[in-house]
Amino acid sequence: MRWPSGLTRPRLVQAEAGTIRLTSPSAGEAVRRPGIKDSALRTMSRALRLAQLADLSDAQLRVVRRSQLYELGWTRHQVEHEIVHGRWQRVAAEVFALQNAPLTYQQRLWLGVLHAGQGSLLSHGTCCREAGLTGWEPTVIEVLTRKSNTVDHLDGFFFHETRREFRSWIQPTSSPQRLRLEFAALLAAERQLAEPRGGLIAATVQQRLTTAERLLAASFDVNKLRHGRQLRLALGDIAGGAQSFAEINISWLCRSHGLAEPDRQVVRLDRDGRRRYLDCAWRLPNGGLLILEVDGAFHLKTDNWWQDMKRERLLVISTGKVLRCSSIEARLDPDGVAQDLRAAGVPAAQAPLVRVGLAG
Repeated sequence: MRWPSGLTRPRLVQAEAGTIRLTSPSAGEAVRRPGIKDSALRTMSRALRLAQLADLSDAQLRVVRRSQLYELGWTRHQVEHEIVHGRWQRVAAEVFALQNAPLTYQQRLWLGVLHAGQGSLLSHGTCCREAGLTGWEPTVIEVLTRKSNTVDHLDGFFFHETRREFRSWIQPTSSPQRLRLEFAALLAAERQLAEPRGGLIAATVQQRLTTAERLLAASFDVNKLRHGRQLRLALGDIAGGAQSFAEINISWLCRSHGLAEPDRQVVRLDRDGRRRYLDCAWRLPNGGLLILEVDGAFHLKTDNWWQDMKRERLLVISTGKVLRCSSIEARLDPDGVAQDLRAAGVPAAQAPLVRVGLAG
């Protein structure tokens, strides 16, 4: 459009619902057009389209779905124009990043949810990581979606399809939407292939992200929870005092090798009268006390190792018999640990009593 000589082309300064507000830089007067219909959105300026896209872009960290762009008045040709000129990038079949830089981890969370489609949300280990769990980071971003939704493969993502009703499990005010920690941890634990399966849920309690009681209550809300009995036994261990994955390993190790289980987190008083906790302890048939200290990665730090050595000396003085093993050893060589415990005097587990009814 050619403007009459002597007049300056109006400049867009504000967009209002149903109107376009223009101002002439030379006159400083506002010029107002009548409201425009939705069909006319296709002809609006790029600046106005970007202005209308700003709120959605900010809320979703510059990652949007094609259908969302269309709802805001963008056409297929306008979207392709942004990609051809290198301003945007297509990160999935129906998802675009409104930038040409690589996606951050938080942006990739949005990518997974938007790619999976309506009703999808973050789940399993990804939710645990977002809730603050450390040491159990998943290798992929995990998304939960309905069973009927067939989601195309996307590198770096795993899409869990389910028939379970999970809308009541959503973490309020989460963005993007994700499951509450208790449900995400249980779903992640039921997919663990290695024994024992209580490690991840124990870590959520040990790191003070939730409680064993909340996890146990959530376990009854998950329909057909795989390995549910094992997971609830693990939660019983946690509620009973086994506050680390290493200690749960020892309980499982004893059960699987026919040894008496230890009293976990036994309380004792040190020489200064302060309460101390022991990893595992057995009262032996001869009346003695056997203590097993289980070391994890935390114990490998120099200052922690120094404190552990001092603690072990005090234990030897007061009890006389202390064994140590690493959590990795308990996981990878349970037979060797069990053999040493048996040699140190840990008794066999007592067989349950069988009641026999009398005839007649």
